[in-house]
Amino acid sequence: MSHFDIPGSKLAYPFTQFLPVTGASISTFGPLMGTETISATDEQARRVDELQFDLGEGPCWDALATRQPVLEANFATRTGASWPAFTDAIRAENVGALFAFPLVFGPLEIGAVDLYSIDPVTLTPGQQHEVLELSAMVSRSVLSHAIQTAGRTIDTSTFSRRLIHQATGMVLAQLGIAAADAYLIIKVRAFAENRSMQEVSEDIVARRIRFTEAVDHGEDIP
Repeated sequence: MSHFDIPGSKLAYPFTQFLPVTGASISTFGPLMGTETISATDEQARRVDELQFDLGEGPCWDALATRQPVLEANFATRTGASWPAFTDAIRAENVGALFAFPLVFGPLEIGAVDLYSIDPVTLTPGQQHEVLELSAMVSRSVLSHAIQTAGRTIDTSTFSRRLIHQATGMVLAQLGIAAADAYLIIKVRAFAENRSMQEVSEDIVARRIRFTEAVDHGEDIP
């Protein structure tokens, strides 16, 4: 799949088409973007997000913090000490299993994909890999849409283009990603800080900003 329709709130639907889950939701939270559910296949999926937002704990928070999937195949038999309030709350809902996958893009932390099932169920390693691949596409789409919605203009002067091109090459080398993705990361950084791409690019070229894949909550290494 190469395109997602965020305005139509359909981003979560593809996840239910190839997985043994009842519903799915996609949410943004963390330091980069506002906290909200941007797509949910049903009200129960939305409710799962709301509980985690209200309580400030749950699989989605851990998934983003660790940048790793959090897999709970059976809440009825769960014995872990983490998320005590959420565990009690979710047991009162019609949820047997819950899987959270992080939404990240390079060093940027966006949110999470939550997948729930009314019955206990597990995901195979192959299914987990497919979710991670689809989540990467969702991350790119969410960021692109956020920037488009903001309506920012880009300086197209020759100097600015050259500077941004140079900065893009440096981000590409730092993160080992495609040029288009490096460009998007610069654009998102400018968007998040309410600065121009030229200003951010100047800092990158001067090495005042350096991007890293390390789990550092989006902070830069001086």
